[in-house]
Amino acid sequence: MKVLNKETAPKAQRPERIIQFGEGNFLRAFVDWIIYNMNQKTDFNSSVVVVQPIDKGMVDMLNTQDDLYHVNLQGLDKGEVVNSLTMIDVISRALNPYTQNDEFMKLAEQPEMRFVISNTTEAGIAFDPTCKLEDAPASSYPGKLTQLLYHRFKTFNGDKTKGLIIFPCELIFLNGHKLKETIYQYIELWNLGEEFKTWFEEACGVYATLVDRIVPGFPRKDIAAIKEKLQYDDNLVVQAEIFHLWVIEAPQEIAKEFPADKAGLNVLFVPSEAPYHERKVTLLNGPHTVLSPVAYLSGVNIVRDACQHEVIGKYIHKVMFDELMETLNLPKDELEKFANDVLERFNNPFVDHAVTSIMLNSFPKYETRDLPGLKTYLERKGELPKGLVLGLAAIITYYKGGVRADGAEIVPNDAPEIMNLLKELWATSCTKKVTEGVLGAEFIWGEDLNKIPGLTEAVKADLDSIQEKGMLETVKGIL
Repeated sequence: MKVLNKETAPKAQRPERIIQFGEGNFLRAFVDWIIYNMNQKTDFNSSVVVVQPIDKGMVDMLNTQDDLYHVNLQGLDKGEVVNSLTMIDVISRALNPYTQNDEFMKLAEQPEMRFVISNTTEAGIAFDPTCKLEDAPASSYPGKLTQLLYHRFKTFNGDKTKGLIIFPCELIFLNGHKLKETIYQYIELWNLGEEFKTWFEEACGVYATLVDRIVPGFPRKDIAAIKEKLQYDDNLVVQAEIFHLWVIEAPQEIAKEFPADKAGLNVLFVPSEAPYHERKVTLLNGPHTVLSPVAYLSGVNIVRDACQHEVIGKYIHKVMFDELMETLNLPKDELEKFANDVLERFNNPFVDHAVTSIMLNSFPKYETRDLPGLKTYLERKGELPKGLVLGLAAIITYYKGGVRADGAEIVPNDAPEIMNLLKELWATSCTKKVTEGVLGAEFIWGEDLNKIPGLTEAVKADLDSIQEKGMLETVKGIL
């Protein structure tokens, strides 16, 4: 078995045009995989310099392999099982700004640099007022980026053609807006002047993006077989699902510069990412939140098995296609395609996604992912969506704790005040009190849900049915 480096594997030399803050599994299996495909299928011809956003990270491991590694895509593609391995060769080098700050700052001096892409976790886009311009480097990611932009501005004497296009991939709604605001805070804190501020506004673009791909990461249990198949000792293999979606809120001239769509990739440049964000939360996260307690209390432990179950599968389909889809405003065919993609993802034969792992903090999840759909459905149809109501009753039942019919323990996990409330309510053994108490908990919902017409009665009826007949019979009753 060979070591993996540029002596043992082919590695193309391409101009460094992209600075990437972050070296983790997600960026390597998503953004760098996308750039690899753009290089293969278009004239994009670009390589990536990776910058480690915190002082401890993986750049040494990357550089040991000359920044080569494989992506292992697994899942269903239009019903066909796929399990592929692709060597990604787009990273030219990886820097640690905490030990290589001069090299990091010199990236700003490279005239052909054009893009900045980041994924520094949700906490990464934050303003730290203790950062100074002369820090080597600033501790926050937006601080480091502002240092880099300011150095570029000075190096090229404010040349408007040397601006950068910035795509944050952090999992925050309107991440680009947040990053831009934070850069403005540093411009003010460090007194960088109106001229620089104008250059940043006119020459650079910070664009909100939505990213979607499940990346389980390093394939511990499969790694020996993968290395055997590759005949390379690759210690940076990253596993991901086949589905990928990158929605970028930017004008079409940016799409021309970043021609991912020309490479046949699921990368959309749109006027607003909001409807796509809503679609993902509603049709992917929304069904997850309600299928989990319904499946678990029916004796089903894995998401894929729930989708393939003759009763629970119909329930999931009802919630997605008949209820939640009816509350969204994108074209119907687009929504149906996305929902079918979601079902393929839920059915991934390579991922054993435990429903209990989704059950953490179910009440806040229901509040953001399912409650808006429930209200919109009621408004549009004049009746409550039975599947979403049952999902709420299932969460309330799950939070009672105890044991399942097969003896498996039910272990809810949420904020202490929610756990205490449910414990007190279930101690009354009165489903009316339980229902009214949960729906009336304004600290969970920000309002009293007992005021939604018919909801209290419907949830109580489902709770009674689950107590008397069990979950599976109750599901059959609404199908």
